[in-house]
Amino acid sequence: MASISVIDVKPGVTIANNVYTLMGGLLLRKGKVLLPRDLDILRAFMVEEVEIEDYQIHSESEAAASQESVNSSATATADLSRTGQFQKEYDRMLHLIKSAFQSVLASDLPIYELRHQLENLIKQLKHYNVLTFVPRNMNEYDYLYHHAILSSLTSYILAQWHGLPKRDWMQVAFAGLLHDIGNTKIDPQILYTPRPLTESEVEEMRMHTTYGYQQLRKTAAINEGVRLAALQHHEKMDGSGYPFRLTGEKIHIYARIVAIADIFHAMTLNRRYRKAQSPYLVLEQIKLEAFGKLDPNVVQTFVDKVTQFHNGMRVRLSNDKIGEIVFSDRNHPTRPMVSIQGEIINLMQETQLHIEEVIS
Repeated sequence: MASISVIDVKPGVTIANNVYTLMGGLLLRKGKVLLPRDLDILRAFMVEEVEIEDYQIHSESEAAASQESVNSSATATADLSRTGQFQKEYDRMLHLIKSAFQSVLASDLPIYELRHQLENLIKQLKHYNVLTFVPRNMNEYDYLYHHAILSSLTSYILAQWHGLPKRDWMQVAFAGLLHDIGNTKIDPQILYTPRPLTESEVEEMRMHTTYGYQQLRKTAAINEGVRLAALQHHEKMDGSGYPFRLTGEKIHIYARIVAIADIFHAMTLNRRYRKAQSPYLVLEQIKLEAFGKLDPNVVQTFVDKVTQFHNGMRVRLSNDKIGEIVFSDRNHPTRPMVSIQGEIINLMQETQLHIEEVIS
């Protein structure tokens, strides 16, 4: 092991110890083989020296890196196949929830069929990325159904992240899946209109929470938290929401979780009257909503977790330049550092820019 000036370090060497920023944040992990962009990162953070493994084992490191590349290629092929299985289960869920919502006014919800398919989809959950998954071939009139499925998956994950008991996870998934079921009683001309709603139409739209609760009261195999999520997901922590202007802990935890998933996917899916927004901008908006509107603890969990493992992610900035996330400050996870053709863009400093699109 040798301590080498960053100026003298060449691509291909292996780091012997973790490298930290001056503020104590983890920058590069022990055992990483340095790439050219990693050297740009080290210089951008004014790291002067790094400890690297001995030069005599350098060729072995390169051989190992080459073998790792082969292994990674094989893994990527297998992952693609498994991702295809997730999409297949998603499409089945879409067909089932669409059929269920369209017939719910005339017949009972096929709750056991929904649960079975939801379980199949959740088995493939490791292939679902909250920030990057976009439904394929999405019809604008199918927004309600895609929104239901994505809210369900995100609510399930968020229940896990936030430490709810395992017995609640599937019920929270149902809460996300069924929270907007009351919209099936709303006049489609109101539900799908691209123009601003009149005051009376707004009042009718707000009734979807009450309609949803009433519809779910007769549904078996779900608990009261699922029904309350349908009723309360538009309540706000400061009492400014509807239908009952509830505050704080009076809002069921399922509803507080679903509210965040609901807002995130409503803003990041294409709709007839509004294009999808950048997931990073939406996360910033949700963080603002945590001051009085949304449960701040659940918001913190959500933002921390969805931005935690995204170093290396390719993104398009609002100036249309494409780069790669190289470092995320845990205090400002929506404004990471992005490497673009060797230049490090710090979005905390370049406030006029933001991540417009997550590419991969």
